[in-house]
Amino acid sequence: MHIPGKTSTPVVHRGVAALLLALTMLLAGCGGTAGGGTGSGGTGTASTPAGASARAAAAREQLERNTIVPLEGEAPTPGLPVTVDSSDGRKVTVEDASRILPLNGGVAEIVFTLGLGDRVVGRDITATFEEAKNLPLVTKAHDVSAESVLSLKPTVVLADTDTGPDEALDHIRDAGVPVVVLDPATELADVSTRTTRIAEALGVPGAGQALNERIDGELAAARANVPEGSRPKVAFLYLRGSAAVYLIGGEGSGADSLVEAAGAVDAGKASGLDQPFTPITSEALVKAQPDVILMMTKGLESVGGVDGLQEIPGIAQTPAGLDRRVVDLEDGVLLGYGPRTPLVIDILVDRIHAK
Repeated sequence: MHIPGKTSTPVVHRGVAALLLALTMLLAGCGGTAGGGTGSGGTGTASTPAGASARAAAAREQLERNTIVPLEGEAPTPGLPVTVDSSDGRKVTVEDASRILPLNGGVAEIVFTLGLGDRVVGRDITATFEEAKNLPLVTKAHDVSAESVLSLKPTVVLADTDTGPDEALDHIRDAGVPVVVLDPATELADVSTRTTRIAEALGVPGAGQALNERIDGELAAARANVPEGSRPKVAFLYLRGSAAVYLIGGEGSGADSLVEAAGAVDAGKASGLDQPFTPITSEALVKAQPDVILMMTKGLESVGGVDGLQEIPGIAQTPAGLDRRVVDLEDGVLLGYGPRTPLVIDILVDRIHAK
């Protein structure tokens, strides 16, 4: 589901890898379950508030550094050519991955994390992590400039179904550049699928498998800290005050999968909202009765922070409004669905279950 203003900025950091290892040992020593799966319910069996808080603090440090953590070891060598299915219905053959151009920030994050960052020749506006920020920009607003793309002489372009305009992608294809289109990632299950497809298109399927295993382990560790018996209702609000956009998330919003992975209930979905987004009404908020409100940081700022949020009809009458329980995460982080998603879950587990 495309949301105006949604970005996919990667934000993890190699420098805190040792910190995470130390944290894992610390949690093991104090009875926390830093590793191991928790099943589909996402509830831990030996979690501690201290463990959740420590993991969240480490996650926030990584996010603040705004860098990525490549896979350990030597960078993989692409085994090409490969022919892959593209989400636009085409079969695309990639013969050369020496000059990669991802047209999506989340895709760029995966490419860099796979260890192929030194092959990336440009970026789109949503790739703002440190390793990519000095690369040539090939988008104007969110539209791709075919001329800018072709000037970088890419040997493969990675896009998604939201990338456009279509004429620009056709121009790139007509110039003989392979364009692999991917489905957007809108839920937790999409992370592994997207990683696998990108790795296959670039001829490094083994690296894709290794990255998926790393992400799965980190997600399991994050979910292991969900307190038993805690099932708060969380409403995701997408707000852009300056544009008079006031929406509550429901099934398929993208946030519902994160909320559930963090051991909570998506309030909009539970109240019967079967569309990704519905205009906010007092009635909808009263029916949803969220204990916690989840937002993007810029969205919260756009309405004047928590005080301004309280002025929206119905907010102050919810348990979340009465308790002023609002959790916000940076726009490009929250719905990115990629290698940094376990950090998001770490933070949500800590903050939405806090008393």
